[in-house]
Amino acid sequence: MSRPDHMDVAAYALGVLDEQDTERFEEHLATCWACAAELETMVPVVGLLSDIDGETMMALEQTATDPALLNRTLGAVRADRRRTRFRQMLATAAAVVVFGGLSGYGFVSVTDSGSTPVAGPTSNAPIDPQTSGPTAPPSGPGVGGTEEEGDQVDATDPTTGVQTTMFLVKREYGTRINFSLRKLPGPRVCRLVVVRKNADPEVISTWSVPEGGYGTSTRPQGLELSASTSALVSDIKQLQVQSIDANGVASPLVTVPL
Repeated sequence: MSRPDHMDVAAYALGVLDEQDTERFEEHLATCWACAAELETMVPVVGLLSDIDGETMMALEQTATDPALLNRTLGAVRADRRRTRFRQMLATAAAVVVFGGLSGYGFVSVTDSGSTPVAGPTSNAPIDPQTSGPTAPPSGPGVGGTEEEGDQVDATDPTTGVQTTMFLVKREYGTRINFSLRKLPGPRVCRLVVVRKNADPEVISTWSVPEGGYGTSTRPQGLELSASTSALVSDIKQLQVQSIDANGVASPLVTVPL
C-alpha cells in the first residue's frame, strides 16, 4: 500500500485519473477502508464541483505545483460559487413572487366569479342603457287613452255642439267602449248611458268636468275615457252622454245611434 495510492482519492473522485491509474486505485480501494471512508466524504464536494468546466479543472491540476495559484484558484472558485448561489436565490425568489402573484390573481378571479355580477355582467353580461324618452300614456277605464280598436262611430250634437268619437269593441263579457269628448263645457257632472234595444237604459260611467271643460278654447285637449257593459253590440240601440244638474235631472249632451 503506497502513499501515492492514498493521495489519489481526490483525483479519483473528480474523475481526472487516466484509465490505468483508475484501475490501480480501484484495486487499492477494495482493500483500504481509510480511502473508502475518505472517498465517501468527498461525494458531496464532487456534486458541488460537477459543473466546473474543463478550463477550471486544468487550472486546479496546475495548482499541485504552485501553492499561490492554488489559493487564487480556490478563491475564484469560492467567489463564483457565491455568485451562482446568489443568482439562484434571486431566480428562486423571483419565481416565488411571480407564482404568488399569479396564484393571487387566480384566487381573486375564482372568488370574484362566484360573487354577484354584476351580471352580470356576470358573468359575466352587457347592461342596456337607460332611456329618458317619453312613455306611452296610461289607458284603461276612467284613465284615458283611446284605443283604435273595434267599430268607430262619430257624432256631434247640433244643439250643444258636443262632439264624440266612440270605438265599440266586442268582448266575451259584452262590449267595451272607448270614447273621446270635445267641445264639452264645464263645470258639470256627466255620465254615459247605454240604451238597449229593449229600451232598458244602463249607466256605465260617470265623471266630473272641470270649469275649463275639455276640447275648448280654455282647455284644447279632449277627454278620453273607457267603460264596459254587459250588453252585446248587436243589443245596443244608442249611446248617450248626459249632463246631471244639482237636482239629479239628466239632459242629453250628445247621442250616438247604432
